[in-house]
Amino acid sequence: MVSILFIEDDPAVAEAITLGLNRLGHNVSHRPDGNGDFDDVLGSTDLVLLDLGLPGADGYEICRRIRTRSSIPIIILTARSDDIDTVAGLEAGADDYVVKPASPRVLDARIKAVVRRSAPATTRSDVAPGAEKFGDLELDRSSLQVRKAGTLLTLTPTELRLILALTENPGQVLSRRQLLSAAWDQEYLGDSRIVDAAVQRLRGKIEDDPAAPTVIETVRGFGYRFNTSPAR
Repeated sequence: MVSILFIEDDPAVAEAITLGLNRLGHNVSHRPDGNGDFDDVLGSTDLVLLDLGLPGADGYEICRRIRTRSSIPIIILTARSDDIDTVAGLEAGADDYVVKPASPRVLDARIKAVVRRSAPATTRSDVAPGAEKFGDLELDRSSLQVRKAGTLLTLTPTELRLILALTENPGQVLSRRQLLSAAWDQEYLGDSRIVDAAVQRLRGKIEDDPAAPTVIETVRGFGYRFNTSPAR
């Protein structure tokens, strides 16, 4: 069972999705808007299902607000299907993006996939525990901690899985599909824009200048490469 906070202003949609997911074994609580800071529920919630077109603060703002205090998985559920809306939602910190109408069974599958991917990452058995250093970055696979210039970074599970995958193949170009498979889930059917959005968020935490990245390099037409000796 997954405990879900569903933020949706349309009563009919809220009722149908809530009933459907509850029947599939989840525990759904509903809010009609994004008012408040959610501190009263985030600690006991496994996932946020979030509409974009909400009264007051829209879903993008709510997603960003939640991300400042929690790495909880977020799925955006919206009628907006334009690429620009999808990318904006992912860049705001969402882990997945589902376009309405979506049946409860489809949502159930996406919810389980996101929660599974957001479980604590595991280390590879052939990688010795201890810290690895890449410039001023320090990665400890045994404790799953990343530090920059000695400061512990707060990474979401998706960001942590991504940097683990990239640093397991330093200097090699990994395609977006390879990263989807390695850092997300072998069965995950999301599109590659999720990788681009996650890379942008990760760069914001590990790069000196995210606008001119030197640690995670873009190889146009192919994917991304982790630079073991970034220029500083």
